[in-house]
Amino acid sequence: MSNFDPAQTASAAQFDRQSDRYGKSHILSDTSDVTALLKAVDLPLQGRALDVATGGGHTALALARMGWRVTAGDVSSRMLENATMLLSDEGYQLEAHLFPAEEIPFPDGVFDLVTVRVAAHHFSSPEKFVTEVARVLKPEGYFLLIDGTVPDNDPATETWLHQVEKWRDPSHERFLSRVAWEGVITANALEIVSSTLHKKKQPDLEWYFETAATTPEHRALVLEAIRTIPSSVRSALRLTEEKDRITWWWPILSLLSRKIL
Repeated sequence: MSNFDPAQTASAAQFDRQSDRYGKSHILSDTSDVTALLKAVDLPLQGRALDVATGGGHTALALARMGWRVTAGDVSSRMLENATMLLSDEGYQLEAHLFPAEEIPFPDGVFDLVTVRVAAHHFSSPEKFVTEVARVLKPEGYFLLIDGTVPDNDPATETWLHQVEKWRDPSHERFLSRVAWEGVITANALEIVSSTLHKKKQPDLEWYFETAATTPEHRALVLEAIRTIPSSVRSALRLTEEKDRITWWWPILSLLSRKIL
């Protein structure tokens, strides 16, 4: 789309190229994190849900299985095609739209639930995105956010992880800490229902490279950064080698908020 900003254009190109790697066997196909975050919430039967930056459609499929009427958006047309097929294969219909997260093309107050999962670190403006989320949510509607994060008050780990992610995948923009996300969310009249941190193991750096089609030059930069990683950062990420594979534990934020009346 001609109105994409440079970051959105980079994301669209990256995920158009790599869309076929986000199929049924992708690590994101395990949507137990979505189920866990929503299980305690009394949500309307046949409510309307919007999955932003849907990628391969795994979250959209999880929502459809729960009984939601699902709309999905992404900057990648190839991703939307694959997501539509993923849901269609299980008998669900997906309403798919091409748009950036910072410009959601729907009227005010039309969705009961908005979700974004392992995608917000690609957004050019998380702040503008959350403002859009609050706008399109119905009163008392919910916003589900799951994404990689960085430790609060640990600038060394944040700087190291941001640089490595940028080398691995140039469409990466930034991770926000839990405190930063909570600040953006509450500033938009959304109250925090739950906010938890956990760590997810990334079992193989080579797989991580292949998922993003990291160039040989950038792979070398990442490997050098790992070789020279400060001990405090190594400890924070539990980075190690297991059977000739480089592994680490990726900090993940799972957050649910609700629109205040």
